[in-house]
Amino acid sequence: MPKMKSNRGAAKRFSRTGNGGYKRRQSHLSHILTKKSSKRKRQLGSTLQVADADVKAVRKMLPYS
Repeated sequence: MPKMKSNRGAAKRFSRTGNGGYKRRQSHLSHILTKKSSKRKRQLGSTLQVADADVKAVRKMLPYS
């Protein structure tokens, strides 16, 4: 049986955490930053955990993570 392929777009966006979840970056920090407050930009820089409803889809895209 051949190996399954990882979804390369998902592999660049999600990484596995120590407890088996997935972490992700937040959107809206790439352009049009002048109208966003410093607080908002700072908080968008942090990473979050993928929601429980989406973990199944991410796991399917990353079979070997």
